[in-house]
Amino acid sequence: MINSEISKVLATMRSISSEISPQPKIPETADTQFSTVMKQAIDQVNEQQQVATRMVNDFQMGTGDASIAEVMVATQKAGLAFQAMNEVRNRLVEAYQEIMNMPI
Repeated sequence: MINSEISKVLATMRSISSEISPQPKIPETADTQFSTVMKQAIDQVNEQQQVATRMVNDFQMGTGDASIAEVMVATQKAGLAFQAMNEVRNRLVEAYQEIMNMPI
């Protein structure tokens, strides 16, 4: 029951995220490694957080040209991206623990 609720939340977050900003295209080749895809996703989340932080600092100092609405949207985008990344991490840890607990 909880897994289905988590899946629904993740699906909602993905749809909102895709509406806000398009996802970067990752080349679909046989050489694409999981670690490369994860690093790219983490880097993208980090970039969103840095942009949001810069916008907040500029707005507070009065040096930026962004409105309060744009600052809030950037902050929310960064927060959603971090929450999604955190949920993926939790799922990976859970999968790892299940694999480690399997009888040999």
